[in-house]
Amino acid sequence: MPDNVAQRVDHHQRIAIVLFNLGGPDRPEATRPFLLNLFRDPAILRVPFFIRPLLAWWIARARVAPATANYALLGGKSPLLEETRQQAEALEQALPQAASGFAAKCFIAMRYWHPFSDEAVREVQAWQPDRILLLPLYPQYSTTTTGSSLTAWREAAARAGLAVSTTVLCCYFEDDRYVRSITDRLRNEYTAARAKLSAGLKLRVLFSAHGLPETIVRRGDPYQFQIERTAEAVMRAWGDPDIDWTVCYQSRATPQKWLDPSTEAEIERAAHDRVAVLVVPIAFVSEHSETLVELDVEYRDLAEKLGVTGYFRLPTPNADPDFIIALAHLAQATLGNGPGLCSYASGRACPDRHTACPLRRSRDR
Repeated sequence: MPDNVAQRVDHHQRIAIVLFNLGGPDRPEATRPFLLNLFRDPAILRVPFFIRPLLAWWIARARVAPATANYALLGGKSPLLEETRQQAEALEQALPQAASGFAAKCFIAMRYWHPFSDEAVREVQAWQPDRILLLPLYPQYSTTTTGSSLTAWREAAARAGLAVSTTVLCCYFEDDRYVRSITDRLRNEYTAARAKLSAGLKLRVLFSAHGLPETIVRRGDPYQFQIERTAEAVMRAWGDPDIDWTVCYQSRATPQKWLDPSTEAEIERAAHDRVAVLVVPIAFVSEHSETLVELDVEYRDLAEKLGVTGYFRLPTPNADPDFIIALAHLAQATLGNGPGLCSYASGRACPDRHTACPLRRSRDR
């Protein structure tokens, strides 16, 4: 981060930092409406608008029972909001030191359950900031996550008449501090897992990311590219060429062909190769059903049934101090770029073939 970044931020300004995240049901009765919100999103279910409501209803109806059962394992609700609040509080505490003392307050805008963008906009409006920073808790950009959240925010801000200078961070998939925060925790977890295994048993690292339909990637979404670059950056930072690792994708939700290889397929391959696995949820920064249930329960059960000798999982960062410091420095650097859209590298970080990159779209307009 350049030394003069802090000089470009007025220390007397009030900065509203809005954290984007997915959201999750806060009680069993909220599971079905949460799923309906998810599948009604045109960024998620890419079918003609007149078909989407009926198809969303059908998918939500089919998924509500298993989703409710999953959330029952977590006490009947998603832990995501509480964890995002902890991240927001930790970031507020980290910012004065990292950003030389400007007044900053964090707000939360969830995409599919409360607090929605409309609620966050009202809170921001009441606080009367001089500037707004939109900071996604999705390190890798996708039209289905950050892109959808950004659309929801802009629509909510327009409805409320919120007109404040706004800076948007679209991604930080290869940011040095973010990568280092993963690498340090992963190295420690690998060492701990290795100590529990026999000397002759190999340990494979599975970087597991939420999947996407292949059609979305073929239409220019940069998500897969950014996931792979994050994993490569972590392994470079680790600096051990003997580590066996691969990238895979979980959480298939529709009948379409999704990104390969799947995490299930990689667990099956590990069983065939007679190696243990350490699963790293590379696209998630908070624990939720896809880590606490899908990875910790369903995939662990699969590994045991297939005879995988050793199944380990790296926890998500949550409010890990190194991750929070990485976010604080990203916030400072992004604000130093002034209003508008930028990546962790200021300019565009994706090759031109990724036509859905928001910086390319911004440039092409």
